[in-house]
Amino acid sequence: PIKTAPVTRGQVAKLVGTYGENLIALCDENGRIHTSFNQTGTATGRLSSVDPNLQNIPVRDDVGRPIREAFVPSDDRHELLSADYSQVELRLMAHLSGDENLCEAFREGKDIHAATAARIFKKPIEEVTGEERRRAKTANFGIIYGISAFGLSQRLRIPRGEAKQLIEGYFESYPKVKEYMDNVVATAREKGYVETLFGRRRYLADIDSRNANARALAERNAINAPIQGTAADIMKLAMVGVARRFKAEGIRSRITMQVHDEIVVDLLRSEREQVEKIVREEMEGAAKLSIPLTAECGVGNN
Repeated sequence: PIKTAPVTRGQVAKLVGTYGENLIALCDENGRIHTSFNQTGTATGRLSSVDPNLQNIPVRDDVGRPIREAFVPSDDRHELLSADYSQVELRLMAHLSGDENLCEAFREGKDIHAATAARIFKKPIEEVTGEERRRAKTANFGIIYGISAFGLSQRLRIPRGEAKQLIEGYFESYPKVKEYMDNVVATAREKGYVETLFGRRRYLADIDSRNANARALAERNAINAPIQGTAADIMKLAMVGVARRFKAEGIRSRITMQVHDEIVVDLLRSEREQVEKIVREEMEGAAKLSIPLTAECGVGNN
C-alpha cells in the first residue's frame, strides 16, 4: 500500500480559506465563477487570472485535488475538454537553438526525457532507468530557466559536483543549446532586450548590473523570455483561431478557461468530434516551427 503523509490542520485551513470560502463567496446567482484575465500582468506575456486566480487550483496532492471536482460543465449536455500543448517550451528551445539532436528526438516522436537521459548517460534509450529519466527531465526544464549546478543539485538532492557533470553532459549532448544561450545573453547585453519569435520585446535593465545576483537573474531571463514569451504568443494566436473557427462553423461550445499551455472548453457533447478537430488544428497550426507543435486533448465531467 502507498503511504501518504497525514493531513495537517494548517493544510486544511489553507485550502478552506484560499479556495473553499473564497470560491463560494465569488459564485454568482447561477453558481458560476467568473475570473478576470489580465493581458499585461506578466513579464513573459502569459495571461494571468485574478479574482479568483483559476490558474492555480490544486492538482498534485490528494488533499487539494477534490477541489478540482467543483469545476464542472455548464449543464448535463456539456463536458469539459482540456487541450494542452505537449512540451511547448522544450520544442521552442529545439527550434530556436536549431540543435540537430534535440530536433531529431521531437521529429521522431521519442520520449524526450528518456532520449536526453540516453545521451547524457551514454546508453540505449531502452536501458534508461526511471531515476535517470527523472534527472534528465529536471535538466531539460531547468536548462530553459538557466539553472545553475547549485540549483540543479538542490532540486535533485544530489551533490553539486554530480549536478555539474549532469549539466556538462547535457550541453555535450545538445551543443547548440549552449550556443543559443550564450548568443541570446550576448544579444541582450548589446541591445538591452530580447525578443519572441513574433518580435515582442522584453527589456532587461540589469543585464550589465554590477550586482552579481541582479545580473545573473537578467541573464536567466534573457535565456527564458524568448521561449516562454513565444509560447505565450502562440497560445494567444491559437485561442483567437479557435474562437474564429467556432464562430464561423456555428459551434455552440465555448472556451471558458486558459491555463498557461492549456485551453479549457465547455464542450457540447454532440460537437465533440468537430471541436477536438478544430482545437487541435488551430493549436498545432498557430506557428510554423522546424519541428511539429502537438496538442493533446482530454474530456471529462470535471
